[in-house]
Amino acid sequence: MADSTDAGTLRRRVIVRGRVQGVFFRDTVRRQAVAHGVSGWVRNLADGAVEAVFEGDAGGVAALVEFCHSGPPSARVSAVEIWEEQPAGLTSFSIKSLRNPFH
Repeated sequence: MADSTDAGTLRRRVIVRGRVQGVFFRDTVRRQAVAHGVSGWVRNLADGAVEAVFEGDAGGVAALVEFCHSGPPSARVSAVEIWEEQPAGLTSFSIKSLRNPFH
């Protein structure tokens, strides 16, 4: 396992706005993350947006951020906000519940 301080490990937090809930956005992001070897999580927000954290190598993280600009076929993304963060050493990808943000 790579140390979270490795120069090759990146972490990005994204907020995706638009028609992004009820269109399998979270599960599609999860499947994309697994396919790209990216760790992190994704959850719906109360305001209708989707929030996600991606942590992994530069190529995998970039692919997930790029995917968020379009999402699955039924999604209609209107805006994507992106923040750089320090890697936290995440080792898996999960879908978090709105009711339990610490899941």
